[in-house]
Parts: sequence; structure tokens; C-alpha cells
Amino acid sequence: MFQVNNFLDNDDVRVVDQKGPFSIAEYQRDLSVTLSTAMSAYYANQMLVRKRQVVCDLSQTNGVVVQAGAMQWMVGDVQATTGIKGVGDFLGKAFKGKVTGETVVKPEYVGTGTLVLEPTYRHILLLDLADWQGSIVLDDGLFLACEADIQQKAVMRSNLSSAVAGGEGLFNLGLKGQGFVCLESHCPKEELIEITLENDVLKVDGNYAIAWSSSLDFTVERSGKSLLGSAASGEGLVNVYRGTGKVLMAPVLKGLG
Repeated sequence: MFQVNNFLDNDDVRVVDQKGPFSIAEYQRDLSVTLSTAMSAYYANQMLVRKRQVVCDLSQTNGVVVQAGAMQWMVGDVQATTGIKGVGDFLGKAFKGKVTGETVVKPEYVGTGTLVLEPTYRHILLLDLADWQGSIVLDDGLFLACEADIQQKAVMRSNLSSAVAGGEGLFNLGLKGQGFVCLESHCPKEELIEITLENDVLKVDGNYAIAWSSSLDFTVERSGKSLLGSAASGEGLVNVYRGTGKVLMAPVLKGLG
């Protein structure tokens, strides 16, 4: 039996979203400031640059998998494991981690207690895989946590040339199954553009897409039908998403602004 006070019941903390076992706690004001940092903290807050934390209620799930190093504190009946179920599983995860750039071992937490992740100033997105026909592919660096029943896999590009031409990796992290996922995004969900394709094509000049349906073919192609056409248009290579599914796209590239 445990009780937590002055956290989610604090008048400076608001739960801004909740799906499945995950809740997002957002600090409305940053009171841990000094005289020299108070002004910048005030204006940051006015632009919704706020500290956020993911709170996991493990009693509502069979367990959660989190990015390595993301745990801040846990209370109650919580057991942490590596999530590795044997040598074969370790080798598979080692390969997936190598090609996707993700950590090889992501801790898995099970029990009936509460798990709280490290605070972040990035925006946290909660997605239900049911809204993505049970399968989604993520851009690099977005994964924060997911329910343990969700399968993680390395998703290869549709062709080798797309990775070479686009200057990006050949693999992305894919999530498959039923349950909820936490992502860390540089862009708030209020500004994300959702595009639904039905046997159609989306072409994007830049790495703006942060997630897309696994059912889509993702390639990098010339913007025109020929090298001359690409040169005439002023564009070079574009990311192409082809087929039936959804794409979640940010209006700006991370790091801009």
C-alpha cells in the first residue's frame, strides 16, 4: 500500500492526456528557478515549453517497455527486467538495435505499482496502435515507451537506394500489436499534420514525417521523372510514401527555429 502526495494533485501539475496505462503530467509553471533564470523560464512557459513526465499505472497493463535510462522513480509492486527471453531474443534485439540506432536492451517493468519517467521538455505523444491498423513505423529517436505486449521490429526500406540516396539509415523501428505507445516529439500534437492515403502517393521534401503506417512503401526518389526534371524543379530527392495508410508529419524540421 502506498500513497503519493504533492505530485498529480499539485496545483502546478496537470494531466494533459491519458491513454491506457500512460498519463502525461505537465508542469504549468517551473518554480525551480533562480533570479537569473526566472525571466527565461517565464517566457518559455508562455510558449508552452514546459516540463512533462510520463506516469505509468502498471496495474492497467501486462507491463511497459521504456527507453534505456528513462526511469526516474517507481513505487509499489514493480519489478524491472531486461525483457530478453533467451539467447535468440538477445541476438535479434542486438541486430535490431544496431540497424535502427535504438538501445539493444530496453528495460521492461511489470507489477501493480507506479512508474514515473524522467522529465522532458519535448512534447509527448500517446498513440493507440488500433488507430494505425496495429502497426506503425517511427522516425529515429521518437520511441519513449510502449506496452510490453507490443512487438518491436526493424523495418527495412523498400529499396536500398532510398537509404543511400537519402543519406539515412536502411532500417526504422516498427511497432506491431495492440496497445499504447509513448513518443517524444519536437513538435506538439496540435501542429502535427495527419495525411490518410488510399492507394495514393505522398512526396515530402525533407525528413518531416515522424511516423507512418507499416502498410506504406517508403522510398526516396527523384522529385522529377528525370535528372533534368529534378534540376528544373529546384528540388532533388524526396521521401515517398506509397499505398494505403497514414502519415504523421511535423510542419518544421527538428532543430529549426
